[in-house]
Amino acid sequence: MTSRGGESSPVIGVVAQNTTLYGPASMVRAIGDAGLDADLPVTVGHVCGYDSVAATRRLVVRLTSQGVAGLIVVAPVDAAAAVLDAVPAGMPVVTVDGPPRCPTANVSVDQHAGGLLATRHLLANGHRTVWHVAGPEQWHGSRAREAGWRAALAEAGVPAPPTVRAEWSAASGYRCGRLLAENPACTAVFAANDDIALGIMRAMTERGRRIPEDVSVVGFDDVPEAGYINPALTTVRQEFADVGREALRLLLGQLGAPARDAESVQLEPVLMTRGTVSAVA
Repeated sequence: MTSRGGESSPVIGVVAQNTTLYGPASMVRAIGDAGLDADLPVTVGHVCGYDSVAATRRLVVRLTSQGVAGLIVVAPVDAAAAVLDAVPAGMPVVTVDGPPRCPTANVSVDQHAGGLLATRHLLANGHRTVWHVAGPEQWHGSRAREAGWRAALAEAGVPAPPTVRAEWSAASGYRCGRLLAENPACTAVFAANDDIALGIMRAMTERGRRIPEDVSVVGFDDVPEAGYINPALTTVRQEFADVGREALRLLLGQLGAPARDAESVQLEPVLMTRGTVSAVA
């Protein structure tokens, strides 16, 4: 605990994977910003990868030994379950982007709904089908976005093309885009994140396929640069500031009433329509 105007103020611990990926890094920053707005101290601990159970346990022990009142765990991958196993019994905990049917209070953006939004938008512009370049399969969000893509195609009565899988990088998107560019039937692509989308756009352009006249592209996340590339990227926006505020609210609720039932919040994504989608002539 720290002193705030003579009153005791709880210290909030945050557990996150050490990554520069925009989504997880933005969630950590959003939690820190929410703590600053609420005048609550936040201490962040990073692990190189959640698959190291020993490292995860050391981090949790370190944070709890520092007297944190509760933990917020950014848990977007399957291996993050190791963090929850290491949390001491009775410690208030909230996950961010945790697994489906998460056993703790959880805050997430509806990734399935985001996949629906992106795919429906492309279909509404007259494309006969939509190709999907998915993210790594061990990420909850990647699987949910892919499921939303499949659901939108199914409701339109459109068979799903084969999934193309990438890592969360423009280089990986570029490699996938080179393959898709050789297929003249590919006129619409939903990319699992904006970095992948940028790589796809580069590959398509190199093959003489214009964006959006020949191929429409939708990304996911709405990175700060998305609106400033040419053409500006149509994408699905996650409101990370809202995620941070909700995570802090749920944790403070547990601190105020330890016996309360775990509450989960799912926020809606927003489609940002820009220049990389056009109607089929």
